[in-house]
Amino acid sequence: MPGATHDPAGTWSSLGDLTGKRVLVRSDLNVPLEGGTITDDGRIRASAPTIQQLSEAGARVVVMAHLGRPDGKPDPAYSLAPVAARLGEVLGRDVAFATDTVGESATATVEGLADGDVAVLENVRFNPGETSKQDESRGAFASELAKLGDVFVSDGFGVVHRKQASVYDVALRLPSAMGGLVATEIDVLRRLTADPERPYVVVLGGSKVSDKLGVIDNLLDKADRLVIGGGMVFTFLRSQGHEVGRSLLEEDQVESCRGYLEQAEAKGVEIVLPTDIVVDTAFPSGDREPQPQVVAADAIPAGALGLDIGPASARAFADALGDARTVFWNGPMGVFEVGAFADGTRAVAQALTTIDGLSVVGGGDSAAAVRALGFDEAAFGHISTGGGASLEYLEGKELPGIAVLERP
Repeated sequence: MPGATHDPAGTWSSLGDLTGKRVLVRSDLNVPLEGGTITDDGRIRASAPTIQQLSEAGARVVVMAHLGRPDGKPDPAYSLAPVAARLGEVLGRDVAFATDTVGESATATVEGLADGDVAVLENVRFNPGETSKQDESRGAFASELAKLGDVFVSDGFGVVHRKQASVYDVALRLPSAMGGLVATEIDVLRRLTADPERPYVVVLGGSKVSDKLGVIDNLLDKADRLVIGGGMVFTFLRSQGHEVGRSLLEEDQVESCRGYLEQAEAKGVEIVLPTDIVVDTAFPSGDREPQPQVVAADAIPAGALGLDIGPASARAFADALGDARTVFWNGPMGVFEVGAFADGTRAVAQALTTIDGLSVVGGGDSAAAVRALGFDEAAFGHISTGGGASLEYLEGKELPGIAVLERP
């Protein structure tokens, strides 16, 4: 069980004495599964401290969460049963599991809790009301959920950018507060956007430029340096007039990338792009050994796929982080799941561990890469549990799951 930290001021402790109270907790337990086996339990471990604290406060803890996208109906492939079992192992205690969300099993499970007990409800997305765009449908489901609790604690940062029943609408129906995980995430993100210590370097990777447009727009006025790799880099290279072979390319974003390069130059923001690329003639698959080749970024062969930044670029990216006092990193530099194309991502992660200041790994694939490549999570200033939520915050967007908690 990870050490249970003190509840930050203004979060769930503001709800008063919770002894004997049924506390509905929205956690983010959306972990990857392969054949029923959890392959990365990072989100479970991150969620455990708040659950443990509430239990120690005498609450009857009822955890709500989702797994995957089951399209509003029960699907055994997306059951939270293995997640509840793993949560029990992390907490070092029995965790009850309700085989439905608001039905007979949920009601009986919650009624059977004693002070300090913990239960997990089945996947909230088994109900179509959870993700409905209709306020009435979401509200009806939220009202059923609210019957299972006396107060609500929002601790699933990975979903606070979603206006969903268990995230937003339940908070309208019960006394509500943030959990410690969400409070910490928001505090860190505010440090990235409000007077960050400089030099401030933003590292962006992942597959698509279109996923990062808002972040680039907003951070061009805040960052001192943007370091860009991953699949999105090929659209930038094309905007400079370079051929990119069969690499991932968003033709409709070429002009946007050209515009960003021009804006950055005008604002005095340095943009670091790779000078070499690791390519192959096919995407990695189980029935073919990788055949990596390093080529210049401006000389990618017609039949080649760019799958990682090259060794010279990996060194340059690490150097670009060397003097940073604040770093935000979102998106791997290549197909890190395959060893032949993991070195760029590894170099960036390694550089972040030596930052003399705040280093933030922006969730999603970046957080998964840190764990998959064997890094000690304690070596980073903060590893976010919500890639999409982090990006939307940095874009300057309102996060519905936070706004509803901060309403007058």
